[in-house]
Amino acid sequence: MVGAGKLIQLLFGLPYLYAVVLVGALMIIYVAFGGMKATTWVQVIKACLLLGGASFMAGAVLYKYGFNPEALFAAAVQTHPKGDAIMAPGGLVTSPIEAISLGVGLMFGTAGLPHILMRFFTVSDAQAARKSVFYATGLIGYFYILTFIIGFGGIALLMSDPAYFKLGAGGTFDKLKDMVGGTNMVAVNLANAVGGPYFLGFISAVAFATILAVVAGLTLAGASAVSHDLYASVIARGRTTERHEVNLSKISAVVIGIVAIYLGYVFENQNVAFMVGLAFSVAASCNFPVLAMSILWRGTTTWGALIGGLVGLVAAVVMVVLSDAVWVKTFGYPAALFPYANPALFSMPLAFLT
Repeated sequence: MVGAGKLIQLLFGLPYLYAVVLVGALMIIYVAFGGMKATTWVQVIKACLLLGGASFMAGAVLYKYGFNPEALFAAAVQTHPKGDAIMAPGGLVTSPIEAISLGVGLMFGTAGLPHILMRFFTVSDAQAARKSVFYATGLIGYFYILTFIIGFGGIALLMSDPAYFKLGAGGTFDKLKDMVGGTNMVAVNLANAVGGPYFLGFISAVAFATILAVVAGLTLAGASAVSHDLYASVIARGRTTERHEVNLSKISAVVIGIVAIYLGYVFENQNVAFMVGLAFSVAASCNFPVLAMSILWRGTTTWGALIGGLVGLVAAVVMVVLSDAVWVKTFGYPAALFPYANPALFSMPLAFLT
């Protein structure tokens, strides 16, 4: 939601609050009336466009440096205010424990994301599921390779051009803070630098479709969990109709959308990449232990899965809230109560143990 709001704010010049509300309203309408079929098609189309657009952008960056990655890195080091330090581990993690915890969250959280798990129920059989995972993993790995080319390209090409920064008094600007649209819009601005306004429009559309696909998938997963898993299976104990479930799912989508709009507004100034890491940590702590234990251990019971997943969820969320990112930077308290920003290394073993 933060990424979508920032993108709309940059493209149309709207206040951030209006941009987030607009995206949230579109998401609610999309999920409530389009359902699984609409969500699936937007995910398929955006994946193809995203891979194509990122490949072209990375290729265009390398073309400007004679397809010589060493020349690209040298230009980035020369341009960035921190110089050689950008070739060392970044500032997103501050200690080995933090790095391991982030890695654990990203690695195991992928298998626990609700809109990823939901896809295993849309294939014909187990063989098709394995083939789907094989191809998807390969494409994801390829995309991750492109990201560091795009990142260093953004440093080398954007930081040397004042046109991509908001100028202060005397025409000065801070390369680390004053980029047009904020630091979350580096890739979008890079599209303009390597491909002009038409490619900027294309990448902006792809970025918006990507964000819409993710939030729609998550909203759909949440709404179906409320209507089918919680209401139909637990509260009504099967004494309901499919029509009633669908209506309840639509109401749930509206409520989830409103909550997402509010959180998107509250977390406006947070780094999007950092927040993605938090989502993966929660998924690794709540869903992955249940998935792994139900497959690998015959002794897994319904109550064990329920309580273990709940403990992982509560532990991850509480640790995130008490960390520096939320407790200090969002709520304004002087010191964090939990020392690490990524909780997966601590909350996931707790869920497995439970």
